[in-house]
Amino acid sequence: MTNRRPLRPAAAGAVVALLAATVLAADQFTKYLAIENLPPGEPVHVLGDFLIFILTRNPGAAFSLGEGVTWIFTIALAAVAVVVVWLTITRVRSRLWAIALGLLLGGVLGNLTDRVLREPGFPVGHVVDFINTPWMMPAIYNVADIFIVSMMIGVALLVLVGLHLDGTRERRAASDDEETDDAAPAGASDRELPDQPTAGDAPRN
Repeated sequence: MTNRRPLRPAAAGAVVALLAATVLAADQFTKYLAIENLPPGEPVHVLGDFLIFILTRNPGAAFSLGEGVTWIFTIALAAVAVVVVWLTITRVRSRLWAIALGLLLGGVLGNLTDRVLREPGFPVGHVVDFINTPWMMPAIYNVADIFIVSMMIGVALLVLVGLHLDGTRERRAASDDEETDDAAPAGASDRELPDQPTAGDAPRN
């Protein structure tokens, strides 16, 4: 079975840009719906205690950490976005990497948009959160957070399986097997073979 040809730079960029734009649009649209339809701070049980909507505005990171240094999170999100774009332009040729980085970039841009455009203003805007699943975690989060967390796990898995940004894979195990196969005939040739009888050694009557 032949491997797929690596993506061209333009194709990798198109995949990342399309997925990032889709996630960004979904994140901002769901935040708009939450702001327009949810009472601030009041839990709305959508599926009992399985899924609850609670509209909050978070100046900090996860679990409202770092509320007094919102600008640091703005810089961090911007730095991640720049790194993803740089990797896409210079190194990404793998479809799986393009998908993972595109979805990650969309999530980053979703929260970065809040930091830049929402009250109280640039660069300390508060992120709109509204999703709560108490059975899984006590935090309130949004669509962007879902893609950020899941794609960071996806990136870690791609690294663990040895898939490089250019689509190549690590071949350490295969190389070891080839060395073992090459060494086996050489070792066999060094062993002494038992003496075989010759015509001259045949018993005489």
